[in-house]
This record gives sequence, structure tokens and C-alpha cells, in this order.
Amino acid sequence: MAAQATVRRDDASFPLAAQALPGRDAPAPAPGTTQPDAPMGLGALLAAVADRHPGRVAFVDQASKPAWCGRPAIAWTYAAAREIVARLAEGLSLLRLPPRSPVGLCMAGMAEAHLAFLAIEQAGHVPCLLPVTWDEGRLLQAVEAAQILAVLTQGVLGADRPAERLCRVAARYFPMRFIAAFGPHVPDGVLGLDQVVLDHRGDAAALGAGPAPGLVTFALPWSAPARAGGPPPEPEGPPLPVRREADALTAAAAAFLVPLRVEPGERILSLLPPGDLKGLATGLAAALLAGATLECHPVFDAGALSAALDQPMPTHLVAPAWMESGFARTTVPGRLRTLAYVHRAPCRLSGRLPGRPGVVDVVAFDEGALLCGRRDAQDVGLVLAAPERAASASDRAGLIQLRRDPDGRLSFRGPACAVRVLHRGVTYDENPDGWWASRFRTSLFAGVATAVTEV
Repeated sequence: MAAQATVRRDDASFPLAAQALPGRDAPAPAPGTTQPDAPMGLGALLAAVADRHPGRVAFVDQASKPAWCGRPAIAWTYAAAREIVARLAEGLSLLRLPPRSPVGLCMAGMAEAHLAFLAIEQAGHVPCLLPVTWDEGRLLQAVEAAQILAVLTQGVLGADRPAERLCRVAARYFPMRFIAAFGPHVPDGVLGLDQVVLDHRGDAAALGAGPAPGLVTFALPWSAPARAGGPPPEPEGPPLPVRREADALTAAAAAFLVPLRVEPGERILSLLPPGDLKGLATGLAAALLAGATLECHPVFDAGALSAALDQPMPTHLVAPAWMESGFARTTVPGRLRTLAYVHRAPCRLSGRLPGRPGVVDVVAFDEGALLCGRRDAQDVGLVLAAPERAASASDRAGLIQLRRDPDGRLSFRGPACAVRVLHRGVTYDENPDGWWASRFRTSLFAGVATAVTEV
């Protein structure tokens, strides 16, 4: 596997990931273990690293976390994270939801969110990522579209009260049976997840032993007009649920790790929210696949970020692409091993600093595909301009393939972009030939893609 040759591994996490990818040869499992053709989720990766390196730090909270959510900032080792996930999963199993039920996860990027995702997976349910910034109307549309039966959230996010908002959503969508939240300010009638952790004792040794049920994210197909400077506006239109199997998530994270070159025990510091594919694949999934530490900063705080970067450990920063001009005027890039800028199509690529070493670009095409490349090697501008000539390392690994159709539309194929649209709980394979046709095309100048636009 080319990805294995490019990104060195010294722990058990990458062999497990290789088994999870379709088409990979794997040794026969020991009696009583998961069969190699059963999709293995992120819990299996966490357990693999915890077995070999239990004291390695898995998750680190932003230092300013108490100010915006009233909860302490904690650093969790892999062993401690496995124990808490097992306890949460045991509590969720007592809700008696049908197997593989869609369970929403509506939280900011903090350790509790990572633990909750893994617990939903371990309990045999399908995590459905709901961005915590969505308003009540859009959350209701998403919950109805995915037929979500329960939601895990938090009580406080600055001046916002996500658990209270979801209670109002539940009042308008009768099939939603449970809301659970990490405190403080957990409303009456909402299950307190802090108490669940204290009251239950799960089987940590069984974490990741069963097949993973996949996940659901939500695409917003209609984009608002772009604006100059600052973060792009939130796309308009109702959310469309997209189903992705566990091995497809692992493949998307592996395609990201190929240019990022994260070593086990290093740190991924992410400024992206974890509520969609680009946030999950470049954050939680990538960290567990690499056996690395994940530190998320969901609330931008220049002081907290500077203090985190001052820590003497190899760091890979993942940031929204619109922050590039600001970071270019600081010492931040020089303090990093890699800096990954994440673009959301449609987007401009002409404002980037070409050929800059140590910088990775990630272009997210809705919830279907992530195209990744280093600027000093396989730049995404070259790949998008000539996919037949500029094959990336992830192409050679068989993770993702790209083509430009006669009408200019970009299409993707491979395990990293194997997705299906979800309609009222039923998945539809709209790509019988294996190619997923996006709604985007490229603008070219002098043989380089300068922008990704809508068809």
C-alpha cells in the first residue's frame, strides 16, 4: 500500500486501518475477533493504540475551554479515553434503541465530542454529525431527513444553549426519543452524560471488536455567494444526509495523511469544527489512524493558539483556508511541521502562495470527496487541471481517483469517496459505475486550476 510506504507507522493503528480498507490483504483473524471484511471503525484504531501505548495522549482540550463551555480542559490518554468511551457506550445501550439507529452528535470540537462519537459507534448506532452552529430550523430539517432517534450534545457553548435548542427540535419531531448532554446547564428531561460516565462500567477490552455501522453527514448543496475576506458564508438550502461506511471514512483520513506525513505520537492541532467530513477526516479520524494526539480549538483564541504552538512537540496545524493571509503575516508557519489549509468548494485557489514547502491543501467537495496535496509536490491546482497527468500519492494508493468529464464536471472514484444519499432512512446508490459526479468544475489558467466553481 503506497500510503503505508509514505507515512511510517510504529504502532498497531495503521495495520488495523489497512484491514479496514477494501481490497487490502490482511492476515486471518484470531478466533472470536472481527472478520477482515467487516468494516472496522475508529474505536478499533483507538483500542489498537491503547494496547501498545496506553499512556500516549489521545485528546487535548483547548486551554480556554472553561470560559466558553464551563467544563475543565483535560488531556486524555488513549487508555483513559478507551475507558470513558466504554462507559458512555454502556449507558447508550441501556436506552434500548434499535440496532444501527441514527444518533445525532451536536457538539463543539472538544474531547467530549470525540468520546461521544466513539461511544455511539461502539453502541452499534450510526453517528449523525449535526453542526452545533445550526439554528433550530436547519436542525429540524436534518433530524427529519435522517430520522434521528436520539441526540448527544452539550449544555453550554458561550451564550448559546445547544441542549435547550435540541429540546425545542424534539418537541417538533415526535420520533426523537432521547436527548443527552454534557453539563453544565443540562435541561430537565435531558439525560446527563456526566452522570452516565460515573454510573456505568463498560467493557473497555471489547472496544472496536464489532463491525462499525458507518456514519451520516449532511451536505448543503446550494452555496451562498462568495465574499471577499473572512470566512465564507454558510451554504443555503435544506441539509441532505449522506451515508458513508466506516472504511470509507478511514480511507478519506488515509488520503489526508499521505501528504501530511504525521508520525505516531505527534500532534494534530485542528481549528475546524467536527460537524462534517472535512472536520472529521482531518481531525479525529486522522489522529486515530496515525496514532497521534488531537488538540482542537473550536473557539478561536489567538493567545491560546500561540501558547499551544509554543509547546515543544511536532505539530501539524489544520485550519480553514481563509486564514492563510493572516497566518502568513505571523510566525505560525515557521513553528509547524505541516500546515494544512482546508478549502470548501466552490473556492478560489489563485490567492495561495505557490510552491511553499510544508503546506498542504485540502479541497472538500460537499460531503463526497477530499482532494489533498502538498504545494511543494503534488499541488491540488495541478491535479485539478490535469488529473490524467498529475496523479497524487493517494491515487497510487488506490484511495481516490479524479476525472474531468467532457462538460467539465469533476467526478471521483475510490474507497475514500464511496458515499450514498440517504432518503428517509433508505440509502440509494446513485453511482452504479463507481464514479461520484460532483456539482463542480475547475477554472484553468496556464495549465493550473485557479478556482473551483459550480457547474
